[in-house]
Amino acid sequence: MKCVIFDFDGTLSDSIKVFIQAYNNFAEAEGYNKVALDELDDLKKMSIPERCRHLNFPMRSIPFAAPKLYRYVRETRETLPLFSGIKQMLDELNSRGIHIAIISSNASDIIKNCLESNGINYIHDVLSSKYIFSKDKLIKKLLKQYSYTSEDAFYVGDEQRDIDASKKSGLRAVWVAWGYDDESLISGSDFKAAAPDDIVDYAAKG
Repeated sequence: MKCVIFDFDGTLSDSIKVFIQAYNNFAEAEGYNKVALDELDDLKKMSIPERCRHLNFPMRSIPFAAPKLYRYVRETRETLPLFSGIKQMLDELNSRGIHIAIISSNASDIIKNCLESNGINYIHDVLSSKYIFSKDKLIKKLLKQYSYTSEDAFYVGDEQRDIDASKKSGLRAVWVAWGYDDESLISGSDFKAAAPDDIVDYAAKG
């Protein structure tokens, strides 16, 4: 295995509470329904269109809302936390000479700030997708840049859209059980990671 490509939010970073705060601040100003922490489990079982309907939030507004959410994170100077065991997992992959990249819908400067704050200075490919359903384009771009084949890499994410992007790119998809989407929403993944160490084991098997 030459390369492991990661999603960020819900996969590496436990950013849900920060982004709920950002979204609720935005929702109050725009007149959308807010998110209560006690409804997170229910939201995790909803698809993205279902979540938007629940929040009275039009899907077409997602690309316009995202920059405002990121601006909130920057202005509050929040450093997004990593899930437990993530740094150790990334360090182990790096020590084995595996190229680590991140392709996310989050802003690259926010991701880099999180990595820097956690002493992770070896991830240089951090790509930000402008649209939440177009990660496959960046995955293909990265593969082409490094002349990787579909056998050289796999993509790790927590949502069904991550699995879909992997498949569109011809890569194997690893789904992590600690993220945003409930397992009932997931189909087509090649491997389920119940803990970060499982990703290291999967990479070792090639």
